Amino acid sequence: MRVGYNPYKDQILEGTYHHQVVIPVYIPNQEGYFKDSFTILKLCLESLFNTIHQKTFVTIVNNGSEKLVSHYLDLLLKENKIQELVHTENIGKLNAILKGLAGNDIELVTISDADVLFLPNWQMETMKVFKEVPKAGVVGIVPQFKMYESNCGNVLFDTLFNSELRFVPVKNKAALIRFYDSIGWDRNYNQDYLAYNLALEINSELNVLIGSGHFVATYKKDIFETIITYIGYKMGGNSEGYLDSLPLKKDYWRVTTQDNYAYHMGNTLEDWMGTLVVLKTKQEVVHYNFENKKRVHPILYWMKNRLFVKFISSKLLVKLFLKWKKLPKAIIEKY
Repeated sequence: MRVGYNPYKDQILEGTYHHQVVIPVYIPNQEGYFKDSFTILKLCLESLFNTIHQKTFVTIVNNGSEKLVSHYLDLLLKENKIQELVHTENIGKLNAILKGLAGNDIELVTISDADVLFLPNWQMETMKVFKEVPKAGVVGIVPQFKMYESNCGNVLFDTLFNSELRFVPVKNKAALIRFYDSIGWDRNYNQDYLAYNLALEINSELNVLIGSGHFVATYKKDIFETIITYIGYKMGGNSEGYLDSLPLKKDYWRVTTQDNYAYHMGNTLEDWMGTLVVLKTKQEVVHYNFENKKRVHPILYWMKNRLFVKFISSKLLVKLFLKWKKLPKAIIEKY
């Protein structure tokens, strides 16, 4: 029988964190593909701990990893280096992410793979973009090739006649090369991609690149106010498309910092990873109290993200767009 009154009944939850980081981890063994994954995970988390402010809530979802990895994560929780640890069998990457998103009301959430090496100031630069670009709903920190071609119909629609939308020189060519090395590409891609990125000038001190990659990005949490509870793929399928579609339904833009603030390590340990020590730095705590947006009307969604995208993707209009937005004439033909 119950005796007495639970002192926590009807008590209002008060949020103490301003930023959440969710990282799903799947390391079933340390052989073959996963030979270096445990070491890379440790580098990832150490770089994270050294580059976040004290109001950051770190969630790790252990998605069916071996016991050695599980024990390591348990120790991090015991040492208060992470705030939440979920152990589960391998339920798939996105299902693991969905578990990490539930149960809190933190205004920003960074979703990251377990092989990201975070660099100093990534969190501050991300917050700067959200502050200066109210329509930003997804902010990446690793520039990539031609990101504007994916899930950016609404951004291009909204800024098409803005003279501040134009191609600008790549700010960190070495980091861009390193990213494509990390995903196993040969360097026989179009070298012009290393020269220019499509950007929007926000002010004299801030440019943002149009579009964002998937492996590490920060989202406004209100994007996930209604989420499904199950995706039927371990990876691939419609899982990444689900995360891509949610921001568009609220007409949020996908953008990326102009400079590079993280490295993708992949599954193979390389010498530079161990030598690149990310030192602990004091980070400013910022809280913006973003206003939640309503879902955009379906007709407007269709116009921006379906009809407009199909229209502007025609071969003739693509070339006109590249010329109009100041891509040098000499490289338009093959860009």
